[in-house]
Parts: sequence; structure tokens; C-alpha cells
Amino acid sequence: MNNANLNQLPEATADARSQPLLLTYSQDIRGFLSFHIGRTALFIVTCTSVLSVLLIFSFIFIEALPFLTKFSLLEFLTSKAWYPEAQSPQFGSLALIVGSIYVTVTAMIFSVPVGIFAAIFLSDIVSFEIRNIVKPVIELLAAIPSVAYGFFAVMVMAPWMQQKLGFSTGVNALNASFVLAVMALPTIISVAEDSMSAAGRELREASYGLGATRVETMFKVVIPSAHSGIIAAVILGMMRAIGETMVVWMASGNASQIPYPWWDLSQSIRTMTATIAGDMGETAKGSNHYRALFTVGLLLLVMTLCLNIVSEYFLSRTAKKSGKSK
Repeated sequence: MNNANLNQLPEATADARSQPLLLTYSQDIRGFLSFHIGRTALFIVTCTSVLSVLLIFSFIFIEALPFLTKFSLLEFLTSKAWYPEAQSPQFGSLALIVGSIYVTVTAMIFSVPVGIFAAIFLSDIVSFEIRNIVKPVIELLAAIPSVAYGFFAVMVMAPWMQQKLGFSTGVNALNASFVLAVMALPTIISVAEDSMSAAGRELREASYGLGATRVETMFKVVIPSAHSGIIAAVILGMMRAIGETMVVWMASGNASQIPYPWWDLSQSIRTMTATIAGDMGETAKGSNHYRALFTVGLLLLVMTLCLNIVSEYFLSRTAKKSGKSK
């Protein structure tokens, strides 16, 4: 390389050539300490997060253990009678479990089709500039406090259902499910859209090159390719719905019953989260009722943990298909 070419090198390259090849002893020590101190700090932060989760799980399990040793777990899971303050208390959580599953599944029926079509719209139909405007606005729905959704359900949705649909009460399973569907939409849309975008432009162009239309490409190529991420998005949306407290507490009616007939969404129900939130403040510490609420919390924690494991599995499959290690 001649002198003329050397003069044309970027300034950053010239600065790099001016650095010494050998570090001094103090520079070497500083680099060694910086690397290991930073690595240790990050390791401590990571371990703190994991330890916090384990401590929460251990605390709930320890508080629920006296109830599990005193009462029958089978009766707790299969009985519909939840009368913790009666003369002869009954701690049956079946109605609470069914209520949680009821509103979660109904919310997914509302939110999954809307969320997937919205993700298709953002990933394959609108321009990149419009996507960058619309997607953050959708994700802002997740920042709205759940109590605000609850007030909307009680003050707006409940009277409307009584007046327009003829329901005897506006605080029911349909009201809670509809609001939960809106709350789950940001999660479903964001994760599903990311998964569809990760399918890549090459896959779409190959489909177009074979003569497929845009609709055929979206439904026969893009969605099957991104199915793991879409399933993960649905599961994360379910976790958002099943773990919600304020909305179901305010909008579901808090009636400990299994709807009959099962398809009647106008009936009031009660969920596990609403039971914990409603009863914990008025329960004597150490009582059977107190321990039963922790057992309900432990059951809810196990359910969400299983959903989280399944969602991580599908997200890891999506990451592998897109060429990213997880």
C-alpha cells in the first residue's frame, strides 16, 4: 500500500494504528478488573431475579402447606362449595378454577382472531412507516392500568348489557371476558407480528415467484412458518388473562358458581385471582381460610408456570427457525 492510499484511510483506522500493541501493567490490570467486576455484577443481578422467583414460590408453598396437610387436596380440587366462613367451613375451589378458565377461554375466543389478523395487517399489508406508528399505539393498551379497564367494564359495559342485551346483571362472565380480550390484544399482536416478520422476505418472494397470491402467501406460507410464535403469542395472552385481578374482581359478579347451562355468559362467576384479592384483606392470619387462599395462589402459580414453560418452548422454536439462538 503506497503513501497516497495510507493518507486516504479513515480517521478511526489511523487512530487504531496509533494505539500501542502492548498494554502497560496498569492498563492490563484495569481491563482485567473491569471485565470481571462487570461480569460479577451481571451475574449477581441475574441470580437475584432467579432467587426472587424461588423465594416467592417457597413463601407461598410454606404458607399453603398447613392447609394441604390438614385438608384433602382431592376435595379441594373437586368440590364446588366455597364457604370458608361457615360454621362448618368448606374449601372447594372447583368453581373458582372453572371461573378462571371460563373467562380466559372466552377472552381468547374474542382476542385471538382479532390479534392474528391485526398481526397479518401489520406484517404484510401496511407500509413500514405506518407499522411503526400503529404498533406502538397498540402496545400502549398494555400501559393502561387494569383498574381503569375495570371502571370501564362497570360504568359503561355493565349498563349497556342490561339495557341492550336484556341481561339481569351487567357484571357477568361476558363483561369480564370482553375486557380481558382487549387487555390481551397487545401481547398477542406484538408477539405474533414479530414472529411473522421473522419469517423473512425471501420466503414471501419465493412464494410470489411460484405464482401464489398475497392471500395464499399469508395463509399458506407465512402463518404456517410462524405457527410456533403465534401459539406462543396465544399462550402469553392466556397468561395475561388468567392472572388478571382487578377487572374480574370488578366485572365478573363474584358469584362462586359454575354457569349452567355452560354457554350462558350472562351469569356471574368468580375467579381465583378475584377470590384472593377480595378475601385476603378480611381474613385472620394463620386461619384455615388464610391458608386456603395461599393454596389457591399456589395452584394459580403452578398453572401460570406450566403456561410459561409451554410458551418458552414455542418461542425457542421460533428463534431457531429465524436463525437466532435463545
